[in-house]
Amino acid sequence: TASPLRAFENELGVQAPVGFWDPLGLARDGDMTAFARRRATEIKHGRVSMLACVGYIVPEYVKFPGYLAPKSGLLFEDVPGGLNALSKVPGAGVAQFVAFAGAMELNFLQADATRG
Repeated sequence: TASPLRAFENELGVQAPVGFWDPLGLARDGDMTAFARRRATEIKHGRVSMLACVGYIVPEYVKFPGYLAPKSGLLFEDVPGGLNALSKVPGAGVAQFVAFAGAMELNFLQADATRG
């Protein structure tokens, strides 16, 4: 058939017998620009998720020596694992983390439009 979805049949990841699978119909209009943006966003979210898993697991086995917050006497080894760490880390530390992530997202880790 002459469906706009045929535009995506030759994309990486399309496999028989299903072919191009779009259960929500997000690519119904055949817009390649929107498709490329969604694909890049999906890859980026997958990478962030993998890093989050590593960041959740590694502190259970490895702790930095020394102080996390010298003024308050908080050692790295005193910080619990997982989400409980948010209750121990000072607000300024959380703010630094958010500012760093924002700077990476907005300034440094931009997609290269020439790479398709």
